[in-house]
Amino acid sequence: MRVDTVEPRWPARLQVVTGKGGTGKTTVAAALALALAAGGRRTLLVEVEGRQGLAPLFGVPPLPYEERTVARLPDGGEVRALAVDAEEALLEYLSMFYKLGAAGRALGKIGAIDFATTIAPGLRDVLLTGKVKEATTRAVDGHRAYHAVVLDAPPTGRIGRFLNVTAETARLTRVGPIKSQSDGVAALLRSPITAVHVVTLLEEMPVQETADALAELTGLGIRTGKVIVNRTRPDILPDGRLTGAELRRGLAAADLPADRATVAALQAEAETHRARRALETALHAELAALHRPLVSLPQLPGEIDLPALHTLAAHLAAPDPT
Repeated sequence: MRVDTVEPRWPARLQVVTGKGGTGKTTVAAALALALAAGGRRTLLVEVEGRQGLAPLFGVPPLPYEERTVARLPDGGEVRALAVDAEEALLEYLSMFYKLGAAGRALGKIGAIDFATTIAPGLRDVLLTGKVKEATTRAVDGHRAYHAVVLDAPPTGRIGRFLNVTAETARLTRVGPIKSQSDGVAALLRSPITAVHVVTLLEEMPVQETADALAELTGLGIRTGKVIVNRTRPDILPDGRLTGAELRRGLAAADLPADRATVAALQAEAETHRARRALETALHAELAALHRPLVSLPQLPGEIDLPALHTLAAHLAAPDPT
């Protein structure tokens, strides 16, 4: 993998990854964090939905509210990961802005934090995105703590509300630290150092949700990045209809049964495959019409584990086709 191709293709410092549920957005986020860590860099991978979807991909225990190393690259690169919990984030917030250390922990024990985030749902998203902002802008000895932060964000159906923290916070307060924090997060999310990528499959519902999400984010003034088409498959059939004679010759050459029933079943499978490929071609054209850079990732056999993530990372780091 050529390291010098990673930054031009993924120049943002905060990479937000969303997509319809089931499209593999968590897998893509993990692979992107690996790709961006190439060349001895350090990246942070953040999840905010409480699903613990990242830990199994890297073969590590469930992630705490603490930045932990989940992968090291041979060239010195490192991926750290963090599961942001709204309650822990609120405790940290109370400690930082109101000096409520022990008192804040006591509030947690009596359930006041759950109560606060229930009656003010926007507060939860402010806390979650606020922690992401802190990690993205953190400096250590005058240098950025992380080359890039990758956020495994909520799905497309909720991404606009999640990222539009200014509007959500306006319902809570117009002054004070919460307002200041949300304004800072909003400025980061709308700045050139942030890009929101949408993961999709070549299926009708994910493609439609991709178009809807891009339109919503653009309307909110949030910068969108790439459309990542996940689990793509090569066309394995030649052009034109497969005849029975061709199938019989192929089966015979492979020393397989070439009876009429087998040939008919294979012809039916081939036609189903062609119909599916025609639909995928049409859906790909719809995605191209959105005028966003398209990145395709292959469908990999078996479970997604760390070696599989490295394979996907290599695809993400490859230069854009010319």
